[in-house]
Amino acid sequence: MTAPTAPDLPLHAHLPSASRLVFGCMGLGGGWTTTPFDEDDVRAAHAAVDAALEAGITVFDHADIYTFGKAESVFGRMLAERPDLRASILLQSKCGIRFADDAGPKRYDASASWITHSVDGTLARLGIERLDALLLHRPDPLMEPAEIAEAFTALRASGKVDHFGVSNMSGAQMQWLQAALDAPLVANQIELGLGALAWLEEGVTVGQGAAAEVGFTAGTLEYCRASGVQLQAWGPLSQGRFSRAPEDAAPAERSTASVVAEMAGRYAVPPEAIVLAFLLRHPARIQPVLGTTDPARIAACARALEIELAREDWYALYEVARGGELP
Repeated sequence: MTAPTAPDLPLHAHLPSASRLVFGCMGLGGGWTTTPFDEDDVRAAHAAVDAALEAGITVFDHADIYTFGKAESVFGRMLAERPDLRASILLQSKCGIRFADDAGPKRYDASASWITHSVDGTLARLGIERLDALLLHRPDPLMEPAEIAEAFTALRASGKVDHFGVSNMSGAQMQWLQAALDAPLVANQIELGLGALAWLEEGVTVGQGAAAEVGFTAGTLEYCRASGVQLQAWGPLSQGRFSRAPEDAAPAERSTASVVAEMAGRYAVPPEAIVLAFLLRHPARIQPVLGTTDPARIAACARALEIELAREDWYALYEVARGGELP
């Protein structure tokens, strides 16, 4: 059977209007403290989600660790206040990172027991019965594909999770894991953007000494594209380094920000839209995951969907961001 292409992924099958942009919920809940969220945090969550919906975003990305669970909890509070919303959005979450505690140091855990425990916690915090997708947050060196498959099968059979994916995994790791699964992995969320170019450098430096310095696992993009795995980009705005570069930014970042600003003026869109349009122009149909909770900035990001960068402009951004012309 031919693998599904990105626009027709199983993750999107029951919601054809799944968005090209994803709202990342990492910033919800009042920050990375153990202080409970308050009513201001609830209002901020409503405002951010409203801005995302206004921008046409229907995919919302969580993780069990985001703001120590508060991101999911405040989102669950918001869903309880807007019960009709759940049917029109896709909810995905991630698990597998455990912070240091009495039992040990910070670690990754892809054991069946931890995956099951994490999903139960996520569902409780969100106040829902089913996740559209669950992603393994990081590759666990101790993971056993057969054990993960057992957990995934049980979660699907119980109706708790519809689809499964990964985050920060190479193509080889995905292929190894997929061999044990009876359903396709539907997503891989990795760092992609003007500030993280190894995914492109790996391809253009093939056969050269520079390839050894890239540090991106060969074939990951190609595996995802050939297998119909949705690529999602975390950190696509590079913490605003290119859309609103601070005065103390490095020279290379200022140069890139200058080119972004020039193109923003020419395309008549905000700088954030140019930064994201760089990813959207790639034929892999990458879904950028927006980490901002600022409604105005969410709206600015959505303007990326209005334009398509000319090939020459895409390469101009690539060249300035990489700090030199292509080989």
